[in-house]
Amino acid sequence: MVPERPALRLLALARSPFLSARERILVADALDAELCELTLADLEGLCGRRHRDVKWEPRRLEDEALRDEAWLAATGTRAYSFFDPDYPVLLRETARPPFMLYVRGRLPSQESPSLAVVGTRYPTGRGLEAAATIAAGAARAGVALISGLARGIDSAAHRGALSGGGSTFAVLGRGVDCVYPLSNKDLAARMVAAGGGLISEYPPGTPPSRWTFPERNRIIAGLCRSTVVVEAPAGSGALISADFALEEGRDLFVAKATLKGPRSAGSDRLYEDGAVAVERFEDIADDWRQSACVFYCAARA
Repeated sequence: MVPERPALRLLALARSPFLSARERILVADALDAELCELTLADLEGLCGRRHRDVKWEPRRLEDEALRDEAWLAATGTRAYSFFDPDYPVLLRETARPPFMLYVRGRLPSQESPSLAVVGTRYPTGRGLEAAATIAAGAARAGVALISGLARGIDSAAHRGALSGGGSTFAVLGRGVDCVYPLSNKDLAARMVAAGGGLISEYPPGTPPSRWTFPERNRIIAGLCRSTVVVEAPAGSGALISADFALEEGRDLFVAKATLKGPRSAGSDRLYEDGAVAVERFEDIADDWRQSACVFYCAARA
Protein backbone atom coordinates (compact mmCIF):
# COMPACT_ATOMS: atom_id res chain seq x y z
CA MET A 1 0.00 0.00 0.00
CA VAL A 2 1.45 3.35 -1.04
CA PRO A 3 1.43 5.80 1.90
CA GLU A 4 -0.51 9.05 1.66
CA ARG A 5 1.14 12.45 2.12
CA PRO A 6 -0.45 15.86 2.73
CA ALA A 7 -1.21 17.31 -0.70
CA LEU A 8 0.10 20.82 -0.05
CA ARG A 9 3.45 19.54 1.19
CA LEU A 10 3.82 17.47 -1.99
CA LEU A 11 2.94 20.43 -4.21
CA ALA A 12 5.57 22.49 -2.38
CA LEU A 13 8.24 19.81 -2.83
CA ALA A 14 7.39 19.63 -6.53
CA ARG A 15 8.35 23.31 -6.74
CA SER A 16 11.84 22.81 -5.32
CA PRO A 17 14.16 23.72 -8.22
CA PHE A 18 17.27 21.79 -7.23
CA LEU A 19 15.85 18.45 -6.10
CA SER A 20 15.60 15.59 -8.58
CA ALA A 21 12.41 13.56 -8.86
CA ARG A 22 14.06 10.73 -6.92
CA GLU A 23 15.14 13.11 -4.14
CA ARG A 24 11.64 14.56 -3.84
CA ILE A 25 10.29 11.03 -3.44
CA LEU A 26 12.90 10.28 -0.75
CA VAL A 27 12.15 13.49 1.16
CA ALA A 28 8.37 13.08 0.95
CA ASP A 29 8.58 9.47 2.10
CA ALA A 30 10.75 10.29 5.11
CA LEU A 31 9.31 13.64 6.18
CA ASP A 32 6.86 13.70 9.10
CA ALA A 33 7.27 17.35 10.12
CA GLU A 34 6.12 20.44 8.24
CA LEU A 35 8.30 21.42 5.29
CA CYS A 36 9.20 24.76 6.88
CA GLU A 37 10.80 22.90 9.79
CA LEU A 38 13.26 21.19 7.46
CA THR A 39 16.73 22.77 7.27
CA LEU A 40 19.08 22.52 4.31
CA ALA A 41 21.27 20.18 6.39
CA ASP A 42 18.23 17.97 7.06
CA LEU A 43 17.46 17.97 3.35
CA GLU A 44 21.01 16.96 2.47
CA GLY A 45 20.86 14.13 4.98
CA LEU A 46 17.66 12.78 3.44
CA CYS A 47 19.00 13.09 -0.10
CA GLY A 48 22.45 11.74 0.68
CA ARG A 49 24.33 14.53 -1.08
CA ARG A 50 25.44 18.15 -0.65
CA HIS A 51 23.46 20.89 -2.35
CA ARG A 52 25.95 23.60 -3.17
CA ASP A 53 25.10 27.22 -4.00
CA VAL A 54 21.35 26.78 -3.50
CA LYS A 55 18.70 28.56 -1.46
CA TRP A 56 16.32 26.42 0.54
CA GLU A 57 13.19 28.57 0.97
CA PRO A 58 10.35 26.32 2.20
CA ARG A 59 8.05 29.25 3.04
CA ARG A 60 8.24 30.48 -0.56
CA LEU A 61 7.61 26.96 -1.84
CA GLU A 62 4.54 26.68 0.38
CA ASP A 63 3.21 29.99 -0.96
CA GLU A 64 3.71 28.75 -4.52
CA ALA A 65 1.99 25.48 -3.60
CA LEU A 66 -1.04 27.42 -2.35
CA ARG A 67 -1.24 29.21 -5.70
CA ASP A 68 -0.89 25.89 -7.51
CA GLU A 69 -3.65 24.40 -5.39
CA ALA A 70 -5.96 27.29 -6.30
CA TRP A 71 -5.09 26.99 -9.99
CA LEU A 72 -5.70 23.25 -9.99
CA ALA A 73 -9.12 23.73 -8.40
CA ALA A 74 -10.09 26.56 -10.76
CA THR A 75 -9.11 24.68 -13.93
CA GLY A 76 -10.13 21.16 -12.96
CA THR A 77 -6.52 19.97 -13.31
CA ARG A 78 -5.43 17.04 -11.14
CA ALA A 79 -2.05 16.44 -9.52
CA TYR A 80 -0.98 12.85 -8.84
CA SER A 81 2.08 12.32 -6.68
CA PHE A 82 4.23 9.20 -6.72
CA PHE A 83 2.35 8.15 -3.56
CA ASP A 84 -1.12 8.50 -5.08
CA PRO A 85 -2.92 5.15 -5.58
CA ASP A 86 -3.98 6.35 -9.05
CA TYR A 87 -0.39 7.03 -10.11
CA PRO A 88 0.36 4.76 -13.12
CA VAL A 89 1.83 1.47 -11.93
CA LEU A 90 4.02 0.97 -15.03
CA LEU A 91 5.53 4.41 -14.56
CA ARG A 92 6.15 3.87 -10.85
CA GLU A 93 8.22 0.80 -11.75
CA THR A 94 10.65 2.71 -13.98
CA ALA A 95 14.16 3.68 -12.93
CA ARG A 96 13.36 7.41 -12.75
CA PRO A 97 9.64 7.91 -12.10
CA PRO A 98 8.42 11.51 -11.96
CA PHE A 99 7.53 12.82 -8.51
CA MET A 100 4.35 14.55 -9.65
CA LEU A 101 2.04 14.31 -12.65
CA TYR A 102 -0.16 17.30 -13.46
CA VAL A 103 -3.05 16.18 -15.64
CA ARG A 104 -5.64 18.06 -17.68
CA GLY A 105 -8.29 15.53 -18.59
CA ARG A 106 -7.39 12.11 -17.26
CA LEU A 107 -4.61 9.53 -17.12
CA PRO A 108 -4.59 6.46 -19.39
CA SER A 109 -6.50 3.49 -18.03
CA GLN A 110 -4.35 1.00 -16.16
CA GLU A 111 -6.67 -1.84 -17.18
CA SER A 112 -5.16 -2.16 -20.68
CA PRO A 113 -1.75 -1.46 -22.28
CA SER A 114 -0.90 1.85 -23.94
CA LEU A 115 1.12 2.48 -27.08
CA ALA A 116 3.59 5.31 -27.73
CA VAL A 117 4.07 6.61 -31.26
CA VAL A 118 6.92 9.08 -31.73
CA GLY A 119 9.04 10.58 -34.47
CA THR A 120 10.52 13.63 -36.10
CA ARG A 121 9.01 17.10 -36.16
CA TYR A 122 9.90 17.29 -39.87
CA PRO A 123 8.46 14.11 -41.39
CA THR A 124 7.78 13.01 -44.93
CA GLY A 125 4.26 12.41 -46.15
CA ARG A 126 4.86 8.67 -45.81
CA GLY A 127 5.81 9.17 -42.17
CA LEU A 128 2.66 11.17 -41.43
CA GLU A 129 0.51 8.50 -43.05
CA ALA A 130 2.23 5.67 -41.16
CA ALA A 131 1.83 7.43 -37.79
CA ALA A 132 -1.87 8.10 -38.38
CA THR A 133 -2.51 4.54 -39.60
CA ILE A 134 -0.86 2.85 -36.63
CA ALA A 135 -2.53 5.22 -34.15
CA ALA A 136 -5.99 4.78 -35.68
CA GLY A 137 -5.60 1.01 -35.51
CA ALA A 138 -4.65 1.21 -31.84
CA ALA A 139 -7.66 3.41 -31.14
CA ARG A 140 -10.06 1.01 -32.83
CA ALA A 141 -8.63 -1.78 -30.67
CA GLY A 142 -9.24 0.25 -27.50
CA VAL A 143 -5.55 0.91 -26.89
CA ALA A 144 -4.61 4.38 -25.61
CA LEU A 145 -2.17 6.30 -27.80
CA ILE A 146 0.56 8.39 -26.14
CA SER A 147 2.89 10.90 -27.75
CA GLY A 148 4.34 14.36 -27.17
CA LEU A 149 2.03 16.79 -29.05
CA ALA A 150 4.95 18.11 -31.08
CA ARG A 151 4.68 19.03 -34.73
CA GLY A 152 5.03 16.25 -37.27
CA ILE A 153 4.76 12.60 -36.27
CA ASP A 154 3.40 13.29 -32.76
CA SER A 155 0.53 15.40 -34.06
CA ALA A 156 -0.27 12.90 -36.82
CA ALA A 157 -0.44 10.11 -34.24
CA HIS A 158 -2.79 12.07 -31.97
CA ARG A 159 -5.05 12.91 -34.92
CA GLY A 160 -4.99 9.32 -36.09
CA ALA A 161 -6.12 8.11 -32.68
CA LEU A 162 -8.98 10.61 -32.67
CA SER A 163 -10.03 9.53 -36.15
CA GLY A 164 -10.14 5.94 -34.88
CA GLY A 165 -12.49 6.96 -32.08
CA GLY A 166 -10.01 6.34 -29.29
CA SER A 167 -8.34 8.23 -26.47
CA THR A 168 -4.95 9.85 -26.84
CA PHE A 169 -2.63 11.45 -24.31
CA ALA A 170 0.23 13.94 -24.63
CA VAL A 171 3.21 14.26 -22.29
CA LEU A 172 4.40 17.86 -22.38
CA GLY A 173 7.84 19.35 -21.92
CA ARG A 174 6.44 22.30 -19.98
CA GLY A 175 3.58 23.04 -17.58
CA VAL A 176 0.11 21.86 -18.61
CA ASP A 177 -1.24 25.40 -18.43
CA CYS A 178 0.13 26.17 -21.90
CA VAL A 179 0.09 24.11 -25.10
CA TYR A 180 3.13 24.20 -27.37
CA PRO A 181 3.18 24.63 -30.29
CA LEU A 182 0.20 27.02 -30.22
CA SER A 183 -0.95 25.56 -33.54
CA ASN A 184 -1.87 22.40 -31.59
CA LYS A 185 -4.14 24.17 -29.11
CA ASP A 186 -7.33 22.98 -30.85
CA LEU A 187 -5.91 19.47 -31.16
CA ALA A 188 -5.15 19.40 -27.43
CA ALA A 189 -8.71 20.51 -26.63
CA ARG A 190 -10.12 17.75 -28.86
CA MET A 191 -7.93 15.18 -27.11
CA VAL A 192 -9.19 16.15 -23.67
CA ALA A 193 -12.81 16.30 -24.87
CA ALA A 194 -12.48 12.79 -26.33
CA GLY A 195 -11.46 11.31 -22.98
CA GLY A 196 -7.71 11.75 -23.25
CA GLY A 197 -5.41 14.09 -21.40
CA LEU A 198 -2.39 16.37 -21.20
CA ILE A 199 0.29 15.26 -18.75
CA SER A 200 3.39 16.95 -17.35
CA GLU A 201 5.73 16.45 -14.42
CA TYR A 202 6.33 20.22 -14.31
CA PRO A 203 4.26 22.64 -12.20
CA PRO A 204 1.99 25.12 -14.00
CA GLY A 205 3.87 28.06 -15.44
CA THR A 206 7.07 26.08 -16.06
CA PRO A 207 8.55 27.14 -19.42
CA PRO A 208 10.19 24.66 -21.80
CA SER A 209 13.97 24.28 -21.82
CA ARG A 210 16.61 22.22 -23.57
CA TRP A 211 16.23 19.64 -20.78
CA THR A 212 12.47 19.36 -20.31
CA PHE A 213 11.69 17.81 -23.69
CA PRO A 214 14.26 15.00 -23.48
CA GLU A 215 13.17 14.34 -19.89
CA ARG A 216 9.50 14.02 -20.81
CA ASN A 217 10.43 11.24 -23.25
CA ARG A 218 11.12 8.87 -20.35
CA ILE A 219 7.51 9.39 -19.26
CA ILE A 220 6.13 8.72 -22.74
CA ALA A 221 8.01 5.41 -22.89
CA GLY A 222 7.40 4.63 -19.22
CA LEU A 223 3.62 4.83 -19.53
CA CYS A 224 3.52 2.34 -22.39
CA ARG A 225 3.97 -1.33 -23.01
CA SER A 226 5.44 -0.57 -26.44
CA THR A 227 6.94 2.34 -28.37
CA VAL A 228 6.84 2.78 -32.15
CA VAL A 229 9.42 5.06 -33.76
CA VAL A 230 7.85 6.05 -37.08
CA GLU A 231 10.45 8.28 -38.65
CA ALA A 232 13.58 9.58 -36.93
CA PRO A 233 16.75 11.08 -38.36
CA ALA A 234 20.05 10.56 -36.55
CA GLY A 235 19.96 12.62 -33.35
CA SER A 236 16.17 12.83 -33.24
CA GLY A 237 14.54 13.22 -29.83
CA ALA A 238 12.39 10.19 -30.69
CA LEU A 239 15.51 8.05 -30.28
CA ILE A 240 15.63 9.15 -26.63
CA SER A 241 12.17 7.64 -26.16
CA ALA A 242 13.43 4.47 -27.86
CA ASP A 243 16.42 4.28 -25.50
CA PHE A 244 14.16 4.69 -22.46
CA ALA A 245 11.83 1.97 -23.74
CA LEU A 246 14.74 -0.43 -24.15
CA GLU A 247 16.19 0.44 -20.75
CA GLU A 248 12.87 -0.40 -19.12
CA GLY A 249 12.49 -3.68 -21.01
CA ARG A 250 9.55 -2.47 -23.10
CA ASP A 251 8.82 -3.51 -26.69
CA LEU A 252 10.30 -1.34 -29.44
CA PHE A 253 9.01 -1.19 -33.01
CA VAL A 254 9.75 0.90 -36.09
CA ALA A 255 7.42 1.78 -38.94
CA LYS A 256 8.19 -0.40 -41.94
CA ALA A 257 6.85 2.16 -44.42
CA THR A 258 9.55 4.73 -43.64
CA LEU A 259 12.65 2.53 -43.50
CA LYS A 260 15.47 3.64 -45.84
CA GLY A 261 13.69 6.96 -46.27
CA PRO A 262 15.31 10.42 -46.27
CA ARG A 263 14.32 11.13 -42.63
CA SER A 264 14.92 7.67 -41.17
CA ALA A 265 18.61 7.21 -40.40
CA GLY A 266 17.82 6.78 -36.70
CA SER A 267 14.89 4.46 -37.37
CA ASP A 268 17.07 2.39 -39.70
CA ARG A 269 19.68 1.98 -36.95
CA LEU A 270 17.01 0.76 -34.51
CA TYR A 271 15.83 -1.78 -37.09
CA GLU A 272 19.37 -2.99 -37.71
CA ASP A 273 19.80 -3.37 -33.94
CA GLY A 274 16.75 -5.61 -33.69
CA ALA A 275 13.63 -3.45 -33.46
CA VAL A 276 10.67 -5.13 -35.18
CA ALA A 277 9.28 -3.38 -38.28
CA VAL A 278 5.48 -3.03 -38.38
CA GLU A 279 3.00 -1.72 -40.95
CA ARG A 280 -0.13 -1.43 -38.82
CA PHE A 281 -1.27 -1.80 -35.23
CA GLU A 282 -2.43 -5.36 -35.90
CA ASP A 283 1.25 -6.37 -36.24
CA ILE A 284 1.89 -5.03 -32.74
CA ALA A 285 -1.20 -6.76 -31.36
CA ASP A 286 0.02 -10.05 -32.87
CA ASP A 287 3.37 -9.57 -31.14
CA TRP A 288 1.59 -8.91 -27.83
CA ARG A 289 -0.48 -12.08 -28.22
CA GLN A 290 2.60 -14.14 -29.03
CA SER A 291 4.40 -12.73 -25.99
CA ALA A 292 1.43 -13.62 -23.78
CA CYS A 293 1.37 -17.14 -25.22
CA VAL A 294 5.11 -17.62 -24.63
CA PHE A 295 4.75 -16.39 -21.05
CA TYR A 296 1.72 -18.64 -20.44
CA CYS A 297 3.39 -21.72 -21.94
CA ALA A 298 6.59 -21.08 -19.98
CA ALA A 299 4.60 -20.73 -16.77
CA ARG A 300 2.88 -24.08 -17.37
CA ALA A 301 6.09 -25.93 -18.29
